[in-house]
Amino acid sequence: MRVTNDPLEAALALAECHLAAVPTETVYGLGARADDAHAIAQIYVAKGRPANHPLIAHLPNIEALDAWGKDIPDFARALAEAFWPGPLTLVIKRTDRAGDFLTGAQDSVAVRVSAHPLMQTVQQELVRITGDASIAIAAPSANRFGQVSPTSADHVKQELGMFLSANDVILDGGDCEIGLESTIIDCTGTQPQLLRPGAITIEQVEQTTGMTCTHDSQVRASGTLDSHYSPRAEVRLVTQQELEAGDYTNSAARIGLLASADITTPIGLVRLAEPTSTDEYARILYWALREADALELRNVLAVSPESHGLGTAILDRLSRAAHPK
Repeated sequence: MRVTNDPLEAALALAECHLAAVPTETVYGLGARADDAHAIAQIYVAKGRPANHPLIAHLPNIEALDAWGKDIPDFARALAEAFWPGPLTLVIKRTDRAGDFLTGAQDSVAVRVSAHPLMQTVQQELVRITGDASIAIAAPSANRFGQVSPTSADHVKQELGMFLSANDVILDGGDCEIGLESTIIDCTGTQPQLLRPGAITIEQVEQTTGMTCTHDSQVRASGTLDSHYSPRAEVRLVTQQELEAGDYTNSAARIGLLASADITTPIGLVRLAEPTSTDEYARILYWALREADALELRNVLAVSPESHGLGTAILDRLSRAAHPK
């Protein structure tokens, strides 16, 4: 495994069916050719991911949509036009190009177009090398399954370095801009259905489509298990009132705190981060959970921002991190 700043190195590794950890605007993904079963199998092994858990295929551009999906409804195309490239994943009915090894044997495939400049360059180079204008990169988060997603190349190296081969690559694109995984919308039915909240909000989806976005999809998708995004430390969601009512001065356990900057740190707690906005909270969330483990904290108390807009996605990730393993 080698770390590089050159997107061509990542594209060459992918073309040769090796793995490349690549930056996106959301989190780092562990990439492989989405059309190669052997390459995809290496993702599952490196992550320790269940074989029936589907992956997201990152398309080079919106024009590649019809190569991977069929019977695509108008509202799905409207969402793609409005938010691609960007942090939105659409689940659509699959073509034969999307194999069972990519979709978890479902008759649908999850696709998106990343807005990260380096990821876009990798995909352009991969198209050039292979001569395939619609070649896609499968890229789930570049971490061990169920654990905290990486938002820097160092996170990837720390967590997956021992699971990557000498031919695999980590492309260093700095820190991720958003810090939370993409919104996932199921578009296989007659109206949009939310599978995972993210930076593209339900309000934006409904405004774009003119439809109500429901929550009753049965499609399996990335990051939707009850327990996910979990550090070794035990995470507990608390309200500001519950935090202020607690007495931590005589606690034998070292306890971390993640809360917005306007919330005072009670005596006895280790402050992990003080985000001043919801956007900053999302951006540093996974860094803070990793910092708790680096400090060998046993517990983390988290006060989530209000549950609207991006705050909904933050609460979703914290709730899954706090779910019993």
